[in-house]
Amino acid sequence: MSTPRHVKVLIIGSGPAGYTAAVYAARAMLNPVLLQGIQPGGQLTITTDVENWPGEASIMGPDLMVKMEEHARQTGAEIISDHVSSVDLSSRPFVAETDSGVTYHAETLILATGAQAKWLGLPSEEIYKGFGVSACATCDGFFYRGAEVVVAGGGNTAVEEALFLTNFASKVTLVHRRDELRAEKILQHRLFENPKIEILWDHEIDEVVGTDQPLGVTGVRAKHVKTGVITEIPCKGFFVAIGHSPASELVKDQLTTQHGGYVVTKPDSTATSILGVFAAGDLTDHVYRQAVTSAGLGCMAALEAERFLAEQLVTP
Repeated sequence: MSTPRHVKVLIIGSGPAGYTAAVYAARAMLNPVLLQGIQPGGQLTITTDVENWPGEASIMGPDLMVKMEEHARQTGAEIISDHVSSVDLSSRPFVAETDSGVTYHAETLILATGAQAKWLGLPSEEIYKGFGVSACATCDGFFYRGAEVVVAGGGNTAVEEALFLTNFASKVTLVHRRDELRAEKILQHRLFENPKIEILWDHEIDEVVGTDQPLGVTGVRAKHVKTGVITEIPCKGFFVAIGHSPASELVKDQLTTQHGGYVVTKPDSTATSILGVFAAGDLTDHVYRQAVTSAGLGCMAALEAERFLAEQLVTP
C-alpha cells in the first residue's frame, strides 16, 4: 500500500468549476491537486459550439475545456487522471480513495463532480447528441432560430425549456407520455397560452431520425403509449428535458442534499454541511446549470478554502 498523500486542497471533478477552483487555489499558493474523474472536462466535452462563454464568440466545448485545463496547469495546479472511489468526511483531514490505489488526506475538499442530464436511452439519440439532440435549451436554443423543434418531458424542466425555445424556434412541439403535465400550474398556464407551442399527449419518443452527411436531425418518431401508433414530427432540434442527476454518490450519505441529490450549500457560499468541505458547479445548482455560473462557484470555493485554511492556521 502506498503512503497517503497529504494535500491542503483536493479538488474532485474537472469541469469549469473544478478547473476554475484549481486556478484560484494555485494562485493562492495552496498547491491544489485536481482529480479529473472518468470524464475529464465534464459535460462540455460532449457539447459542440459554445457561444455564451465570455471572450469567446464561438468555441467548441472540448476545446474550451482543453484551454481551461492548460490554464490550471500553468498556474501550478497538479492535475491527475484518476477517479475517486470513496471519500470519508467524518474527520479532518478528509480521506479520498482512488481507483489507482493512491489515498489522499485533504485539509480541505472542493467537490465539483457536476451533474448529468437524464437521457431516454435510445441508440438514435446517442448518434445525434451535439448534432441536433441536446439536453440544454439555454445552451443550444440559439442555433434553432426560425426552425421547428421538439421537447420531450412533462415537468418543470420540460415546460421551461419549451417556453425558452419559443424565443428562437418557429414552432415547439412538447411530447409527453401522459395526458397531463407535472409542471407547476403557473408554468402550465404560460405554456398553454403560447401560440408557438403544440402538445402531443400520451406519446413517447421512439426514434430520432436524421441525415448522415452532414450529421443532423430531421425529425422524431413518437409512439402513442396506448395504441402504438407512430406520429412523425419534422424538426431540426430535439431537446430531452426529463431532468438531471447530480453526481453526488460519493457524498450523498455524508452531506446534506436536496432536490434529488444536489449538495446543499450555505447562502451566498459554497460551504457545505461539513466544515472544510466546499461544493461548486452543477453538483449544487439545479437552477442555472451554465458553464459560466459553475466557473464562478469554483472561484468562490477556492477563495473560501483559502480563507478556511488561514483561519485553521494550517501549516504547509
